[in-house]
Amino acid sequence: MHDRHIEEVPPATPTATSTGHDPVTVERGSFCIARCPCGWSGPARRSRDRARTDVAEHLAAP
Repeated sequence: MHDRHIEEVPPATPTATSTGHDPVTVERGSFCIARCPCGWSGPARRSRDRARTDVAEHLAAP
């Protein structure tokens, strides 16, 4: 069984929040996955920092 820990992502920009994006990072074992309520999810990463970078890139995308 995997422990799930949700870690806060740095505050989103007002534009990102107004479009319904409120991403979080979810830990599964030694991996961290970025997810967003819009249905987007990033690849599993061993680096939490890289998962946060995936979130920033998702928020910056049109």
